[in-house]
Amino acid sequence: MIPIFNLAKEFENYSKDLPWGIKWERGRADSKYEEAVCPIIQAVRSEGDAALLRYARELDGLGDQPLCVSEDELDAAAAAMSPEVRRAAETAIVNIGEFAKAQLPREYFEEFSPGRKLGWIVRPLSAVGCYIPSGRYPLPSTLLMTAVLAQAAGVPDIRITSPRPSIEILGCAHMLGIREVYRVGGAQAIAALAFGTDSIRRVDRIVGPGNAYVAAAKKLVAGEVGIDFIAGPTEILILAAGGDPKVIAADMLAQAEHDTIASAMLFTTSESLAQAVSVELERQLETLPTADVARQSIDQASMIMIFPDMEKAIQAANTVAPEHLSLHDPSLLPKIENAGTVFLGQNSPESAGDYAVGPSHVLPTSGVARLRGGLSAADFVKVIAIQQLSPSALNELAPAITTLARAEGLEAHARAVEVRSVR
Repeated sequence: MIPIFNLAKEFENYSKDLPWGIKWERGRADSKYEEAVCPIIQAVRSEGDAALLRYARELDGLGDQPLCVSEDELDAAAAAMSPEVRRAAETAIVNIGEFAKAQLPREYFEEFSPGRKLGWIVRPLSAVGCYIPSGRYPLPSTLLMTAVLAQAAGVPDIRITSPRPSIEILGCAHMLGIREVYRVGGAQAIAALAFGTDSIRRVDRIVGPGNAYVAAAKKLVAGEVGIDFIAGPTEILILAAGGDPKVIAADMLAQAEHDTIASAMLFTTSESLAQAVSVELERQLETLPTADVARQSIDQASMIMIFPDMEKAIQAANTVAPEHLSLHDPSLLPKIENAGTVFLGQNSPESAGDYAVGPSHVLPTSGVARLRGGLSAADFVKVIAIQQLSPSALNELAPAITTLARAEGLEAHARAVEVRSVR
């Protein structure tokens, strides 16, 4: 049964930092995973395809299959997709692409003061790698939530890695016109994308979620290649003073079924709602096909907290900085500071955002939402500043530039201005 903590009467006795005296650990990359993947990364970097294929066979079950999925296989997978799945994917592609294009920064170049024109140009990355999980649950939706953004940004080369790609994953790749799909996962896929091998060319950025080994590998190659963020177990926080317990429980279980260490949280001011949701969770678990996973998540990694007032509940929610925030009262949105994405109102379930609403479901977890939001089309472009000065504008700025340059002991910097401005 989900733990319930009633802070309504004793809130001030708890620490202002999580977990308010309550034992609660959020999933983060453990050093043991880095130790496990480091030899794999080094082997792929030094040996290339030889190591890549060795680990793909050993860890991914590649067997005698070719590493790269052939065009015939992609064609066959697209043909094998059910009409219902194809139509659903088409709807998602349109909505994701529309939102992604709206997110892209616009180019700008204007005169800020006489003779001083400034702005920026926007250029896509040359190549990106999308990591698509295909373990317990193969996720074609993640392919759409990454590759469609890259395409909207104008990235010319998109590479997909997925250890055991399903028909739907391959079919969605075909629908998007992506021809580079590789049957490899784990740290070996991340290393190949980061450093390049004869089979898989290196990319500029790697995006997409994965297990703890994938997260550790991304952390170790960051700097050699761009990454989105280090993701931990998925999480949802529902902030509600009232509402339908059936709906709230259903939303919590939708998150809990992802993983035994996924976290589903309800922050409320209502003890009666807390108890009703707890009962409803147990009722719905009885018939849930994924209850073996969801049960462990609910019992061991989830919680309900009762706060004395909504202000304190909001304070706690901002401290958590959840991946998904379900905000039942939209009027509270101005008070939200940290969240990967926000679902406003009781008719906006998190599962809708997972598939077809528009924003990407690749989101920061474990408090990283304090630093950034979810994956966006802007992650696939470079914003390059432009500076242009007229002779008079340079002369006007020359005293400030040369003074600061000489204060730093950089005489050549000052002379590079004076050779132009002093005539």
